[in-house]
Amino acid sequence: MPDSPANQAEFVRHRCNNGGAGYPSLRLLVLVSCGTRTVLDAVFGPTTNGETFYAPSLVRSLREGMIVLLDRNFAVQALVEAITGTGAHVLVRVKEHRRLPVLQRFPDGSYLSRLGAVAVRVIGCEISVSTSQGRRTGAYRLVTTLTDPHARPATELIRLCHERWEIETSYLEIKSTILGGRVLRARTPAGVVQEVFALLVTCQILRLAMADATGIRQDIDPDRASFSIALNTARDLIVQAAGVLDGTTIDLIGTIGRRSWPTSCQIAVSAPGHASSNAPSRSTTPEAPSTEPATKPRSASTS
Repeated sequence: MPDSPANQAEFVRHRCNNGGAGYPSLRLLVLVSCGTRTVLDAVFGPTTNGETFYAPSLVRSLREGMIVLLDRNFAVQALVEAITGTGAHVLVRVKEHRRLPVLQRFPDGSYLSRLGAVAVRVIGCEISVSTSQGRRTGAYRLVTTLTDPHARPATELIRLCHERWEIETSYLEIKSTILGGRVLRARTPAGVVQEVFALLVTCQILRLAMADATGIRQDIDPDRASFSIALNTARDLIVQAAGVLDGTTIDLIGTIGRRSWPTSCQIAVSAPGHASSNAPSRSTTPEAPSTEPATKPRSASTS
């Protein structure tokens, strides 16, 4: 953001080993649905406070039946207790050297333990990642409040944990795709707050449109739709004043949603009284897949 005196007084410059950033910055944590990448909640503020300082504020949006995916930075006893207090479950990666007592061993190799006052199950695994640069295998240690190994097998939870990385795609959509590599423009703290909320609202509107559109097709996962195409389509509709000028078609969600479908799924679909369009947009960037409707604070899985 601009280094105006007002912004520097509120947000300060981020410090690092190389001397610090040249401009003030803020820390943003977002609670995102894995299934649709819609925003459930968000909190932000100065970088003088860490992620674990802001994370408890996201607990207010958790509900019974949710599974919160967390990175190891959030494996904090107080935070886990707060999350389980809402009725939600936790699946979090922890550091390998963390001591967790073995209370009972299960047939799948996991074991029962405790994290403070919360009963948890500890799962150890090795995950191999193969890329064009080669293959790398690393050891991972997961902790979850889903303690029944029969209802939730270890292999199922290991695969689910991978979905936490969806949060990084959501941050990319906000910071890179919508902003286009630009920084915040506001020169006052109040303006910065307004601008951040505008980005979050824009992201949410597009994601809801994409989720509504893919909801009518069982063969399309919501996160397979292209966010870039949805954004460019929305911009085109605004420029064309679709739904504003007389004689234009009022089908904003339908148009945005259908154009954001994967190319192989873009077929003609017409609603009564509306014309459908599947014309290609300027961007055809595919999105990463998601398979589980769990919840991550990619700020509650945060980054």
